Order: sequence, then structure tokens, then C-alpha cells
Amino acid sequence: MNRALKITGATRLYPIIGDPIAQVRSPETITEGFGTKGMNAVCIPVHVPVDRFDVIIPPLLALGNLDGLLVTVPFKARMLPFANRLGTTAQSIGALNALRREADGSWTGDMFDGHGFVRGAQRKGENVGGRRVALFGAGGAGSAIAFALADAGVRSIHVIDTNAERSAALVTKLRQAFQEGSFTPATEMPGDADMVVNASPIGMRVDDGMPGAIPSLSAGTLVGDVVITERPTALVRHAIAGGCDFVDGRDMHAGQVDAITSFFASAAKTATD
Repeated sequence: MNRALKITGATRLYPIIGDPIAQVRSPETITEGFGTKGMNAVCIPVHVPVDRFDVIIPPLLALGNLDGLLVTVPFKARMLPFANRLGTTAQSIGALNALRREADGSWTGDMFDGHGFVRGAQRKGENVGGRRVALFGAGGAGSAIAFALADAGVRSIHVIDTNAERSAALVTKLRQAFQEGSFTPATEMPGDADMVVNASPIGMRVDDGMPGAIPSLSAGTLVGDVVITERPTALVRHAIAGGCDFVDGRDMHAGQVDAITSFFASAAKTATD
């Protein structure tokens, strides 16, 4: 962070919850984003064990100085019942990654993963329009990215997930939402793909391999990986070896920061008006 952080009794809290949580970068980047918007607020990591989720979340949201929540794996779908209203993306895909408290005490949720991914690619000079995508992972992040890619004009998306029903459900939603583009559930990467995206949790641990069987890639293939790690994931290393351009978790996260902090700041401004 490039500014001194001063926490006072008036500082507002925005935890990020997940299991695991040590890998997240949001506490630093989101807190810095709050500073650029003049907010006396801090993002803090909160490890919520999966089997304690239903016990921990209600009292966490009841804290009087907590104004919002960020959500990462594996809770993006499980947080939906805590929102009184949803943004368009969250409503379409059935998952959220940000929840804010409104001035009346109600909660609004939305999903920014897809927007962050596409914006991260654009920041690196990449055009996703017209590409044929192999997408690994049909969970919250994968669904958001699929919707954002479809909206950005990709030619096709093959959705690959270990849960075939989840792949099929995402494809159904995509077909209902978009008239243009081809959307197909798949069990393996199609041979004509010129974009590969890992939106699964595979890669979060040091000994993780790739999210699926991915052959040698041509240099024109764009590779994306949502995972943020200290060293490149196996998929990103595979992309580098093939001379491919890539968008990693840091690029995606940078694309999300301004959108998420703006989402939170709008409620904070309303509360003070």
C-alpha cells in the first residue's frame, strides 16, 4: 500500500470471507481503493470454515460497524439468502461476491468476477471478441466470467466442470440470456479453442496441476486463470511455455477493485447524505 493506514474507532469494516483465506489480496488492494475514494474503511480477511458458515455469518452481519462483505470460494452461492436484493449479474448466475449494507439496514449483493476478468484482459491489450473459449469451472466465478465473455462477444463457450449438472445449468442460463454465440456443456477441451480460462479453485495449492487435460497451445491462444498465487499456476506456466498471452488472478483482481469499491462507496455516500 502506498499510503499510511490510520484505523480509528470510526473506521468501517468490510471483511472478505472464504475457506481458505490466506491467499487473498483484497485486504490490501480494496483498502487502498477505499482510501482513493476518501472512505475511512478497511478490508480484513476472515476465515470462515465451511462447516461453520451458517453459525458465523448472521452474527458477523449484525456487527454495527460492518458496512459490507466480500465473498470468495466457496461461499459465493451460499451468500445469496442474506441479500435483500440482487444486481443483474448476481441474479442471473445465482452467486455474489460483494454484499453492502444500505442506509435502511438492508443488504444488496452483486457479482464482479466477470467484469474484473474482462477488464483485466482489456488492460493488457487483449480483445476477447470472437474467441472460442474453453472454460474450466461453472461455479460462481466461472458463471460470472461466462456471462461477461458472452456479453463481450465471444464466438463460443464450452463449459467444463466435474459436476455435469452444473455445466448444463450454466449453459442453459447463457442460452436464455444471449441470442448470439454458441454455448455447450463439455467434458474436455475442444480442439478449436483459442482461449482457455480456469475459473475453478485448482491452482490455489502449490502442488495443484492444471484444471483438466490441456494440450500444447498455439501462440495465438489467450489463457486466463482466476487463481492468485505467489508463483505462476501450472496453467500460466503452460501458457508461458507455449508463448501465449495470459490474464492471471492479479490482472482480474485489478479489474475488480475500482468496481467493487465504487459499489461500496455509493452506499456509504447515501448513508452520509
